[in-house]
This record gives sequence, C-alpha cells and structure tokens, in this order.
Amino acid sequence: MNTKTLFEYEWPYLLGCLPASCDLEESARRFGAISRRREVGSASTLLRLALAYGFCDMSLRQTAAWAQAAEVANISDVALLRRLCKAAPWLGYLVATKLAESTPPPPLLPAGHKLRLVDATTVSKPGSTGTDFRLHLGYDLSRQTFDHFELTDRHGGESLTRFAFATGEIIIADRGYSHRRGLYTVVKAGADFLLRHNWQNMPLTGPAGEPFDLLAALLELPDAQPQAFAVQVAASRRDGLPAYPAQLVAVRKSEAAAAQTRQQMLSQRSRRQQGLDPRALEMASYVCVLTSLSAPELDAATALEFYRFRWQIELAFKRLKSLLLLGKLPAKDEQLARATIFAKLLAALILNDYTDDFLSFFPWGYCLPKTSCVALADRTRADR
Repeated sequence: MNTKTLFEYEWPYLLGCLPASCDLEESARRFGAISRRREVGSASTLLRLALAYGFCDMSLRQTAAWAQAAEVANISDVALLRRLCKAAPWLGYLVATKLAESTPPPPLLPAGHKLRLVDATTVSKPGSTGTDFRLHLGYDLSRQTFDHFELTDRHGGESLTRFAFATGEIIIADRGYSHRRGLYTVVKAGADFLLRHNWQNMPLTGPAGEPFDLLAALLELPDAQPQAFAVQVAASRRDGLPAYPAQLVAVRKSEAAAAQTRQQMLSQRSRRQQGLDPRALEMASYVCVLTSLSAPELDAATALEFYRFRWQIELAFKRLKSLLLLGKLPAKDEQLARATIFAKLLAALILNDYTDDFLSFFPWGYCLPKTSCVALADRTRADR
C-alpha cells in the first residue's frame, strides 16, 4: 500500500473512517491544537499533515515539501514542527476516540468507581534487535482518552509508581505490574487495583497473616467455575511496606489453553537454555487475578470480565504495533515523539478500517462519511 498516495488522493474517504461523534474542529480548539490558521487552515489539514509525517516515513522537511506540492498547506518544516508538538494531546484524544469505537463497553462498575488501564510497549530504533525505548500509557475508560504518556529508555521498567492515582479508580494491568511497591502506591492513593497475579513476585498470606498455599488451593478448583480467596499481600520489611487485604480470583483453563501455555513456556526456556520450575508448568493451568476490592464489591466472575476487557485492549495494541513502524521515531524532541506515536496509532486504525473492512463491503470502494444521530436529527428538524 502506498500510504502517501492515500493521504494525497483518498483523504476525504479516510476521514469517513473517523468516529461520527468526533468533531475535528471543536476538539482541535479544545485541546489547543489550532489557535492560528495562517499556515494550517483547518483541523482536517493539521490531521492530514500529522498522519503523513507520522506514518509515511518522511522527515519534517520532506513532509512540508509534500504538503506544498500536493496543495495541502504552504508551511515550513520549522512551523510544522511547532504545529505537531502542540497537536500531541489532540492526536491522543483522536486515537482514544477511534479505539473506543471498536471496543465493547466495560461491565457494570461498582458504585463510585471508574476503570483505568495502564500498559507499556517497547520501541526499537531502525536496525535494532532489542528494546531502545519503552512507551508507558494510561487510558481512562470513563473519558475515553489517554491520560498518561511517558517515553523512557530501555531501563524504564513497567511500574505503577510511574502513575498518579485518585480515589475511586480501579487500575487494571497485566502481570508485569505485579510488584508490591507499585500496588501499595495504588492502595495508598485510595484507588483499587485488579491485575494478573505473578505468583513468583507477589507473596500472599491468609487473611490473618497465616501461610497461604496457592498451588494447593488451585488444585481444588472445579472446572469452568471461578472462585475467590480472601488473602493478604504480604508485608515487605526491606521496602517498609505493610500487609493489606486483597482478593485472589482464580479459574482453571481449558486443557487446550493450558497445553498451549505450557508449550510456549518450554519453547522459551529451550531457546534460552534455562531450566523450568515444575510449579510453573502446573500454574500454567490457571488464570489468577489479584484485586484490592473485596468480594461484596466485586464478585469473581465480574473480576475476570474486567481483566478480559483489559486483554482486548492489549490485543488491539499488539495488532497495531505490527503496522506502526515504531522504529521510525524522532529521537530528540519528546513532544514530537508523542505526536508521532499518536499519529502512527491513529493512521493504523484508520487504514485498517479502510482496507480490511470498507473495501470488502462497499461496491464503490470506500465508506461514505459517517453522520452522527445528533447531526441527522438537527438536519431533520431544519428540513421541517
């Protein structure tokens, strides 16, 4: 696919892939992406420039030259840099809006709570075979927007201590965040956590501090029936962290899913020429989720549904990452890196819809621009 040609000649059709509820002009003003229209006349033009730069592997100077040749905008590379840096929060909002369009709504929340996802992904430089950067993201489901963005080098590990939390938030994360210091940061802020339990890094005790035999408890689980256990996150004398109550929710995997996990573990250990703890093979038969919410607040089945919703977001990011060419990042300006990554995410979402869905189902080869219910109702009233 020649993406530069798409952004040059197919732009009206690509705009039709944006959510109907998304008002480009209003949102650009609200996020401060457009304040002066001397070089960029509209939010649509600014978005077009951002996507061309972020997705088409062009430098700022090449993007400015392309924009002038294609009669998109008459702008210098320096002015384009300033525009893109200011547009980063707006582009993040557009990505969240587009992602929410294809994501099912969360289950019914406990009163006074809202869901918030945290995740991280690795970024590599061109030609690199390892991790050079790590992108840390926070996603507020209630506002459908990214609320945290941090780009670190490869030493910046996944940790909940990177985020600020508020009372009433339920923080959903994968097992990479299963560390006592990070979880205590959530609890201390008055928020709650729900994440995949890492049995090797997160010691648990019984409700009164007595020893808790996790594997023995899991062996008693019936098939396809989740069960909750009242536990405590063990205190850490080294870090000065107290013990506090939690709930462990576990369910037995199907035999096929467990066998697949074991095979992946054995393959990874074989490549690294490392031994494998026999307990790890047995733990592969279960999914364990740890939460600070008590059983009356969150039952076992709903807790697993919450975690499954986080996994759907994870799959969306994994799929997008294969399309993003994240190795082509500007290395100096953090705001430009932020705008570029959001532009890549948004372009991948739009082009994925355009190529995979719309070309398959529309005889004319593209989707007609979407009309929101509000706009349609206003037009109907005006006609009357």
